[in-house]
Amino acid sequence: MTASLKKKYNEEIVPKIKEKFGVKNTMAVPKFEKIVVNMGVGKAITDMKALESAVKDLATITGQKPIIIKSKKAVSNFKLREDVPIACKVTLRRDTMYEFFERLVNVCLPRIRDFNGVSRNSFDKQGNYTFGISDQSIFPEIDPGRIQYTQGMDISIVFNKGPQEQTLEVLSLMGMPFSKK
Repeated sequence: MTASLKKKYNEEIVPKIKEKFGVKNTMAVPKFEKIVVNMGVGKAITDMKALESAVKDLATITGQKPIIIKSKKAVSNFKLREDVPIACKVTLRRDTMYEFFERLVNVCLPRIRDFNGVSRNSFDKQGNYTFGISDQSIFPEIDPGRIQYTQGMDISIVFNKGPQEQTLEVLSLMGMPFSKK
């Protein structure tokens, strides 16, 4: 079963992008390649339960088991040693990616207090979009009463190709709520 957002992309968004930007080939239209959800857990240096809690929450949110990232080098100012687990991440692809994006845009982002949209300035040179969320409790899968550690996350939406203007338009047509400024 294909995600409804993937169907919408193929049937509605691709023709609009081709018409607006004068793209002749369908394969030249920017397309989601993957979504990477990353949780950096600084508290894990002193408290491993914070990392365990973040791994459990990230698995609940994405429906996929996260990998644990270890520090690459020691930094004495942060009391960080080499090969200490400090983060976890999940890479979503195919239908799972579209389902997560649809849930993020339609359910989670509107639950943020005083939400005015995400920034338009978070694109890199390749047209990929990255933004941060300061609290994992906006996801309906997380029970706010059971949260031990409030944890933020970074969400990166990676495109296969395309200039920033085209990827911005694709995200807008897919329902990403950008701020007016």
